[in-house]
Amino acid sequence: MKFRKKPVVIEAVQWLGTGESMDEIRDLDPGTQQAVDFTSDNVFISTLEGQMIASIGDWVIKGVKGELYPCKPDIFEATYERV
Repeated sequence: MKFRKKPVVIEAVQWLGTGESMDEIRDLDPGTQQAVDFTSDNVFISTLEGQMIASIGDWVIKGVKGELYPCKPDIFEATYERV
């Protein structure tokens, strides 16, 4: 069997290691209880699957249930398009 992903609109911010991108990531879901910590190079996101790390250039995505998770740029580009 073959399946196709349902079309879903997501919110995402690319981590650039700047204060501006840090604020945009925090604003993705200000009510979330997820722990999100920043260093100059990485974003550490606590998820149900454990801690995930977004490096500079990676995208931080807000999922359909409001959860945050990182995505590498090549996967993001292959999966999503701007609306």
